[in-house]
Amino acid sequence: MPISKLRNTLASLDQTQLRLIENDWGGWSHRAQQPPQSDWATWLFLGGRGAGKTRAGAEWLTRQAVRGARLALVGPTLHDVREVMIEGPSGLRGIAPWYRRPVYQISRRRLVWPNGAVAHAFSAEDPESLRGPQFHAGWADEFCAWKRPGDALAMLRLGMRLGADPRLVITTTPKPMKALTRLLAEPTTVSTHAPTRINARNLSRGFLAGLESLYGGTRLAAQELDGLILGSGEALWTQDLLDRCRGGTPRNFRKVVVGLDPTTTAEGDSCGIVVVGLADKTAYVLADESVSGKRPRDWAHAVARTVARHEADWVIAETNQGGQMVEDLLKVAKCGARIKPVFATRSKRARAEPVALLYDQGRVIHCGYFARLEDELMGLGLGTGEASPDRADALIWAVSHLLLNTRDSPSIRSL
Repeated sequence: MPISKLRNTLASLDQTQLRLIENDWGGWSHRAQQPPQSDWATWLFLGGRGAGKTRAGAEWLTRQAVRGARLALVGPTLHDVREVMIEGPSGLRGIAPWYRRPVYQISRRRLVWPNGAVAHAFSAEDPESLRGPQFHAGWADEFCAWKRPGDALAMLRLGMRLGADPRLVITTTPKPMKALTRLLAEPTTVSTHAPTRINARNLSRGFLAGLESLYGGTRLAAQELDGLILGSGEALWTQDLLDRCRGGTPRNFRKVVVGLDPTTTAEGDSCGIVVVGLADKTAYVLADESVSGKRPRDWAHAVARTVARHEADWVIAETNQGGQMVEDLLKVAKCGARIKPVFATRSKRARAEPVALLYDQGRVIHCGYFARLEDELMGLGLGTGEASPDRADALIWAVSHLLLNTRDSPSIRSL
């Protein structure tokens, strides 16, 4: 229909007719937001950020809120249930017309519709709270963000025992996790999928273009925008990626740091010593000076020589092993750089992922070919049983210091 004719048609409608069109979810929704036509007990909607998952869950559960219905709402936390699933713009209250808008009773953690249907709110942090209640239907949001997904889902399903056909809808941005893999493999689970771009008309202007320019082509974009499941054993670095990240050495650097992953004994793992410089918001890997079979005082002197040779400003030293001893050894060795101790609280793969994203974006350049370091990067997080990736750890500490936790750093929190 021509735009001019459409405008004339809309102009001829009264407010009631326009409101009916506005509330016609079947006409406005995209295919992935519609329940599957096949038989299912669990509908799993996987989608990127802003793909319309919350709206789909809210619309479906609203249709289940018939007189006498007992429903379940489960989110990562009770705060998420209230602020996103209930009160959010695409939540259950946000999509309801004023004459059918449910009321949230905070003290009882339940949502009550005018017809008497009730939805109880639960946090996935407390699976035991789901023991006892029973439901006709349920909606679980951001399943992959649950701290105990397997336990919470099992308790929720044990309560799905009212009516002739109790069903559960799960909406989530996917992550590589066993609980999601098991859920997808269940014969009664049917999944739909939608990338963020499919819902572009309902997003802020420039949202997609801005994120694509920052994250396009990266693993983060594949997961958070395309809604794809990345294998938990998938390599963060590949040979092709590393080959694309080779380049020359700039004349000047704003800062040069030495990443250090120490060892406490001569018989232990290697001591990772990697030099990285910063220029034009890009990190340049300059040298791998790692040593093996050295006593602590010997690798400390090796670090001091590396600092002098590359005129480094900082040594970023992991202190999980050795603690204060690491800093003391470097001072005794007359290390001519400031020392910043860092302590690892997350897994190696979790620390490596944001650095791998920087490689995807071309913001880390290898000024040479570092065979052993690059082998460790390609094996990081795959569970291959190889020796500890000390060189890779040292690089990750150095690059993280230079490029992360700044305004220019990529972070999932900015989505």
